[in-house]
Amino acid sequence: MSRVLHLADLHGSLSDPLLDAMTFLNEVTGRYPEAVSFAPGRPYEEFFDPADIAKHLETYLRHLREERGLTDARVRQEVFQYGRTKGLIAPLIARALAADEGIDADPEALVVTVGAQEGMLLVLRALCAGPDDVLLVSAPCYVGVTGAARLLDLTVHPVPEAGPDGGLDPEALAAAVRDLRAAGKRPRACYVVPDFANPSGASMAEPARRRLLEVAEESGVLLIEDNPYGFFGRTAAARPTLKALDGDRGNVVYLGSFAKTCFPGARVGYVIADQRVAGGAGADGTGLLADELAKLKSMTTVNTSALSQAVIGGMLLAGGLRLRDANEPARRFYARNMDTLLAELETAFRDVPGVSWNHPDGGFFAVVTVPFRADAQALDGCARKHGVLWTPMDGFHPGGGGEHQLRLSCSYLTPQQIAEGVRRLAAFVAEQLPEG
Repeated sequence: MSRVLHLADLHGSLSDPLLDAMTFLNEVTGRYPEAVSFAPGRPYEEFFDPADIAKHLETYLRHLREERGLTDARVRQEVFQYGRTKGLIAPLIARALAADEGIDADPEALVVTVGAQEGMLLVLRALCAGPDDVLLVSAPCYVGVTGAARLLDLTVHPVPEAGPDGGLDPEALAAAVRDLRAAGKRPRACYVVPDFANPSGASMAEPARRRLLEVAEESGVLLIEDNPYGFFGRTAAARPTLKALDGDRGNVVYLGSFAKTCFPGARVGYVIADQRVAGGAGADGTGLLADELAKLKSMTTVNTSALSQAVIGGMLLAGGLRLRDANEPARRFYARNMDTLLAELETAFRDVPGVSWNHPDGGFFAVVTVPFRADAQALDGCARKHGVLWTPMDGFHPGGGGEHQLRLSCSYLTPQQIAEGVRRLAAFVAEQLPEG
C-alpha cells in the first residue's frame, strides 16, 4: 500500500476552497457536457483551426531567417533549445504593444511567461518580501491572483469597486492604504483589471484611471494591471491602459496574455516590469525589475516553451504586429454576444422582483443578483434539473460577499445558445422564488 500523507501536514493552501474554485472554473463544463454553459471564460472555439498552427510556425521561422538573418543552425537552436529565460519574442510583443496600446516598452523590460498566471506569481513573489506586506485587490477579484497570493502566504486586502459597472474605486484604494499603514502594515501593490474585469465585467472610466495613477504615485503602491479583455469592447473605441497613461513614471507593472487574443492552449503571456531596482546589475548600480523576475522564473519554469512562443510570434507577424486589428472579427462576435445576453436578461427578468444585473461595456462577463443563495449546491441543482451552468460569485470575494450573485460568461456560446441558456436560467430562478 502506498504511503499516506495527511492534508494537515501539507501547505495550508491545499485545503483552501479558493484553489478548488480555480479547478471548478476549468472543469465544470466537462462535468455537464449537455448543459448550456455560462461558466468558462474561454474564447469561442470556432475561431481556431488546427491547420493554422503549422502556418504560424512557418511564418515565425521565415522571420528568423529573412528578417533576423539567422542561419539554419541558429534557427534550429532557437526553436529546439531552452532559450532565454526572459523569452524569445519580446521584440515582437513590444512592437505590437506600441501599435495597439501606445505603450513604449523596451524588449529588455519584458519577461515572456507561461500565461499571465505565471506572471502574477513572479510579480507577487518579487514584490512581497515579509509578513507585513499586503496585496490589495479589487473586490470582487479574479481567483487566479488571490490563489497565487495564497500559495505565497501573502495577506490580501479587498478594495471595493465603484458600483456594478465602475471598476476599482481609487478613493477606496487611497483609504485602504492609509488604514493599512496605520495598522503597521506595508501595502505593496494593487491588482486591477481596468477593462471588462473578471468576474464583474466592470470597467474604469478614463478619469478614474488617471485618479488611480495619482493615488499610486502619492502612496508608492505599485499597480499590477492585468489586461486580457481590453480588445473586446462592445464598440471599437478603446480606453487607454494604465500603463500607457503612466508613461515612464514606473507606477504600473503590466500583465498581458495571448490566451484570449491568439491561442489559449499555447499558454503564453508576458510581464512589462520596467521599474528600476537599486543594487541591480546595471552599470549605474540599478537593474530592471524584469531581470529580477527572470531570476525567479529560472527556478520555476526555467523558460516559456520556444515552440509556443514561435506560434504566437507567427500569429503576431501574420497580423502585421497589430493584434487589435487582427481581433476585430472576434470583438464584433463577443460584442454581439454581450448585446444578446443583456437583451435576453431584460426579457426574462425585467418584471422579476429581486433580480438585477449589470451592463458591461464589453468583455466576456456579466453578473446577475438574485434573492436566494447562489452557491455550488444551487448550481448543481440548476445543472442537473435545468441543464444550464453559471459560476457562483462568492469565490471571487476575498473578504466575503457575493452569496446572492452569479457570473454569466457569454464568450463560449452562440447567440442561439445564449437565448436558450437564459430561458433555462429563468426557469431555475422562478423555482427559487417564494410563491405568491
